[in-house]
Amino acid sequence: MRALTWHGKRDVRVETVPDPKIQDPTDIIVRVTSTGICGSDLHLYEIFGPYLDPGDILGHEPMGIVEETGPEVTEVSVGDRVVVPFNVSCGTCWMCQRGLQSQCETTQVTDRGMGASLFGFTKLYGQVPGGQAEFLRVPFGNTLPIKVPQGPPDQRFVYLSDVLPTAWQAVAYAAIPPGGSVTVLGLGPIGDMAARIALHQGASKVIGVDLVPERLARARERGVHTLDLNEHGKGLAEEIHRLTDGRGTDSVIEAVGMEAHGAPLTRAAQNMASVLPDALGERLMARAGVDSMTAFNTAVDAVRRGGTISLIGVYGGAVDPVPMLTLFDKQIQLRMGQANVKHWVDDILPLLNDEDVLGVDHFATHTLPLEDGPQAYKTFQAKDDGMIKTVLTP
Repeated sequence: MRALTWHGKRDVRVETVPDPKIQDPTDIIVRVTSTGICGSDLHLYEIFGPYLDPGDILGHEPMGIVEETGPEVTEVSVGDRVVVPFNVSCGTCWMCQRGLQSQCETTQVTDRGMGASLFGFTKLYGQVPGGQAEFLRVPFGNTLPIKVPQGPPDQRFVYLSDVLPTAWQAVAYAAIPPGGSVTVLGLGPIGDMAARIALHQGASKVIGVDLVPERLARARERGVHTLDLNEHGKGLAEEIHRLTDGRGTDSVIEAVGMEAHGAPLTRAAQNMASVLPDALGERLMARAGVDSMTAFNTAVDAVRRGGTISLIGVYGGAVDPVPMLTLFDKQIQLRMGQANVKHWVDDILPLLNDEDVLGVDHFATHTLPLEDGPQAYKTFQAKDDGMIKTVLTP
């Protein structure tokens, strides 16, 4: 089959690799029809090289048609249309039964001290072959795939793999009071969708912050009050306070994470780790890794006293400096973590109809063949060509 594989920093290639096979009796093989490129894929493209091997298959946002089933699979059949969550979760362990699929005890990467395995990610998360490929082996065929109806286009459902549940969790964790206000830092796919969900759920004011004109314009069209970071710079929190009677918003959704701008020393350290030999790079990142804290610190400044910060942007640092005095003094609540995809599906599926209240049918700015994947990564990383969300079609 053809698959998009990692070969080094900013070096991804589409290659012919062996087809996946049934390994366990509850496995299924999915013929991928659509698969997204996620902002966290850029972390692999840029930073996490020490935790990858050449030839690793990337991607964790796939959907497609069941091509083959193991002998113990009873819940899906050949020909069914399914979305594959990015968490590799069993659905039956103690954590999964409590809606914490990102902490699945069956697939936890215990030798690394990490949570559930993820499709198409690093050794930290199981190094499971990903879904930017023509075919994908999916374990736990009775409990993991999300069966969706035939008929509507893939883009009606493909975001159930990651974007929709991640954004939904971000809003849930933000605990926006009825008719309250929220700032969304970062209007990439997750921040954009989180802003849409917050408005749909009744937030009276959604302030969206970014520095990419296309992202700002797109959010503004959906009713978000946008602020350009290029314009406000260090005065951003002050402007948010001005818009909220001097208090700050009730909640902040931080959808940027380690990609935050304004931290050249941190970026230099990340770059150094990414080009060291794997063993040295791993040790540096595991023991001395520091993220840019620009977005987090902005969230702390922007949220009102007694408010809530929801962290959904990915962080990977081991020794990040956290402003504990300010957090304590402002009585700020923090919630964070990988999205528990299956936990939110029942809430989201009823919205994926012809009314399309969240705008999923036209959410992608680019739909490209899998063979164009390497150029798509390059364009996405550079934020060129108005690229906000890309879906690849194998």
